[in-house]
Amino acid sequence: MASFPHYVKLNNGAHMPIIGLGTWQAKAGELEAAVETAIEYGYRHIDTAWAYMNEKDIGNALKKVFDAGKLKREDIFVVSKPTDGDALFPRKDGKPVIDYEADLVDTWKGMEDAVDAGMTKAIGLSNFNSEQIKRIYENARIKPANLQVECHAYLPQVKLFELCKELNITFTAYGPLGNPSLSIVLKENFGIDAVLPNLLKDTSIQAIAERNQKTPAQILLRWLIQRGIIVIPKSSKPIRIKENFEIYDFNLSEEEVNQINALDKNIRLFKYDWMEDHPNFPFKIPF
Repeated sequence: MASFPHYVKLNNGAHMPIIGLGTWQAKAGELEAAVETAIEYGYRHIDTAWAYMNEKDIGNALKKVFDAGKLKREDIFVVSKPTDGDALFPRKDGKPVIDYEADLVDTWKGMEDAVDAGMTKAIGLSNFNSEQIKRIYENARIKPANLQVECHAYLPQVKLFELCKELNITFTAYGPLGNPSLSIVLKENFGIDAVLPNLLKDTSIQAIAERNQKTPAQILLRWLIQRGIIVIPKSSKPIRIKENFEIYDFNLSEEEVNQINALDKNIRLFKYDWMEDHPNFPFKIPF
């Protein structure tokens, strides 16, 4: 079996671990332990965001690890997403308050300033379409190092991934397992009743998992990293955190890869419908 790199090289020369711990919707009382567990199992990449409201918990967990002398700060790759303002999804008269004047290039120049100031080592994009990516790339003094978007077997993002490879932009898949708990999150947080497909129960994935003596989640993650795509599966359960990292000891055959490729349904689970009238809404074009 051929060895597989555990890192993806960014355009600034840095190495980004190809498996990270996703933390969106992780419960505050469980997150610190989850981060510590992930690091014990070998994770060196933690994904977060200001909007997740969990950066402090992650910081506390990392401080414990550093203070114990287990790792140094430079050993951990942390991805976050800043925001402009103090309120999380501000609303007025029951409706979201949306800035319709924001310019993506101006925002990018502010992120370049953050690199110049030593506040971050690399900057990237999330939920951008092909036209938006090219606009940023053509106007950037510091080119985007990474794109993070929804990507899984039902939405493989083939054309978007190819564009990023052409531009030397690495690619991160959020929701790599299809986010089986998303319908619960939508109901509890937004009152939305949604019946969503469950990739983990797809019979093709289950058959490949049985054949390889792996879990469906491990098959889905392995399929992505074999494409060279970074994955950030979320879990707070130690057994799942461990399993999600144990995907280096097997390869999917060409036949199995093609079987998973054939599952493409162009299904987007994270729709962001409440922003669809914004001029920068990214999902108005095919990719």
